[in-house]
This record gives sequence, C-alpha cells and structure tokens, in this order.
Amino acid sequence: MRLRSSIFLVLFALSGCKPAEHKAPPPVDVTDFVVEERNIPAVFDFIGFAESTHPVEIRARVEGYLDTIAYQEGQIVKVGDLLFQLDPRQYEALVEQAKGDVDRQQAILENAKLTVDRLAPLYQQKAASKKDLDNALANQLAAQATLASLNAKLLDAEINLGYTTIRSPITGLADKSKLRQGALINPGTNSLLTTVSVVDPIWVYFSVSDNDIMRARQQEISKKIILPAEKAYQVELTLGTGEVYPIKGRVDFSAPTYDQSTGTLLVRAVFENPEIVLRPGQFVRVKVYGATRPNAIAVPQRALMQKKNGMFVYLIDKDNKVISQDVSAGEWEDDFQVITNGLKPGDRIVVDGINKIRAGTDIHVTGPWKPLPKPTNTSSP
Repeated sequence: MRLRSSIFLVLFALSGCKPAEHKAPPPVDVTDFVVEERNIPAVFDFIGFAESTHPVEIRARVEGYLDTIAYQEGQIVKVGDLLFQLDPRQYEALVEQAKGDVDRQQAILENAKLTVDRLAPLYQQKAASKKDLDNALANQLAAQATLASLNAKLLDAEINLGYTTIRSPITGLADKSKLRQGALINPGTNSLLTTVSVVDPIWVYFSVSDNDIMRARQQEISKKIILPAEKAYQVELTLGTGEVYPIKGRVDFSAPTYDQSTGTLLVRAVFENPEIVLRPGQFVRVKVYGATRPNAIAVPQRALMQKKNGMFVYLIDKDNKVISQDVSAGEWEDDFQVITNGLKPGDRIVVDGINKIRAGTDIHVTGPWKPLPKPTNTSSP
C-alpha cells in the first residue's frame, strides 16, 4: 500500500508541472556616438626640462678673504644687489699709493712746464741755448707720459678695489654660495662664488625623434595633417603634480642638426614665469599644439575595447543590436582617439555600458554620449 501511495503522489506532482517559459533578457541601457569627419588638433607629447634663459656664473676677479655673504641663498636678487664683499683694505691702500704717485708726478709736470715757460723767452733773446730749451721740452713731455702711466695705474687700482664688492649683474634666482666667510678667494682656482639664473622668462627643452619628424612630414605630404605656418607652435606644460601650467609658451628654436647619440632633434620653447613656478632643471610634460588633422575620424576613448590582436568597437545596427567591429587607432587627444581604419561617417557605436554587452546583445540607447566637463583649476600651481 505504501508503494502504491508513493507512486500516486509522484504521478500527481508530475501531472501538475508545466514547462518553464524562456524570457529574453531586457535590452541593456547604453549611450551612443555617431561617427563623423571633423578637423581635430594634432597634439604631440614629449618630456622636457626647464633651463634658465640667462645663467651667469659669479666669479671673483681679485684675490682676497671673503668678508660677507650679503644675499639670501636660493632667493631672487635684483640687478645691482650686493652679493659678496671681499676684504678691501689692501686694495684701498694700493689706490691711495697710486693717488700719491699721481700727485707727485703732477708736481713734476708743473715744474717742467714752468721751466719751458722761463727758457722760451730767454731763447728768443739769445740768453739761453737751443739745447737748454730742447731739454726742458723733453722733460715736460716725459713728465706728461709718466703722469698718464700713473693715472692708468690709479685706474687699475680703483678697478681692483671695485672688484672686492661683488654685485648681481642681472635679476634672477641666486644659487647657494660655494664658499663661506673667511675663505681665501683666488681668481685662478676657486673663483666661482655662486650662480644667478634668469627664470622669467624661462626655457623648456624637449627632444623630438627622427621617426616622429619623418612621420609628420609623410602625413603632411599625404594631406593627413596640416602643420602651422612659420612653425607657430603653441606649447602647454603639465607639472609633476598633474596640474597644467597656466601660461602657454611658444617654440622659438630647434637645433639645425640631430644628436647622433640619441637620434633626436632638440627643440626649445619659451615661457613667462612671473611666479617662479618653473625652475631650472625641473622636468615637465610637454604638449605641442598648432597642427591640425583635417577630415579625421575620432571616437571617445572609452568606446574602444582591447583584444588579443588589436582593438574593436561595438557598432549599433538598425535593429538595435551590436556588432563587433575591428578598428585601427592612432593618436589621442583629451577624451578622443583618432581612428585610422574600420569606421566611416554615420556609423553608430556604443560608449557607456560597453562592459555589459557582447556581439548580438539587444540594447536600448538612452541618449548620445556626452564628455564629462573638465574641472576648473582656480588654484595657482
């Protein structure tokens, strides 16, 4: 009886079951982007370093003991500011000695002139010989020559005395002092005292490889890129903190020859630097603007997917299904990536929601993709 009851219950349970209905998953919400041709800026990225536009080595030109370091190391000094003072006493003594020699020789010259003045009328009256007058004139000329020589020595002594006071020849950033008070300065061996560097304006150097230059020339010939007239490139810097330097620079020099050891061409840009944000030796990221890519196709970077042998995007067909499409990517600018092959104007691709779909997935387009607004940096770097 128990067995028959069990069989009856099983048959009753089976007779009450119905096949489960298969429900299709709901469409995935995505945003789309319509591919179109447009002119976009061609931006080139490099790593650069800052350098002073006018570094000056401050050296001692006379020997002496260092009495005073008169500037604050590492700070801005202005033209004429006192930097160092050497012991001036021995040079002051030489100046006084030279002045005494000049005064004495001035007296000798005056006496020689008086002698000529006395002999000239006597010679006219036949009361003095021609030889006496000639000797007097020679003595006067010799005294004048000696006085000129002594004046030159006085000037040299005064110049050397002036060299004991060392002032800044430019306005710039002063380095630390190489020597301290009490050190004996010798112009031949340890004459370097410090360096003053102009930092406003400031230069930024970066190197461009020969491959990049040749590729840009080929693209220019094939009309894939338009370079600015007269090399009017604008340069933007990104600091180590990730902040963008607020003042744009311009390219003002490129080397005429390649560096054989690196195969690169050195390029220089000049920047205003009133707040001394940039300092010599500082590394920065360099972006060079000015070139344009005409009729280029660019898509949001987030629409690109990576696979083993390249990149692809998801195309949207007329039935709102997605298709995998292989693409070739070029350079990127901000939120966009240049596509060199695989897409044409009018194609619709998925942007947001791309990680939730695969080829054949039904989608629901909620609207066009919009880039996020860039944050406004109101603070000074």
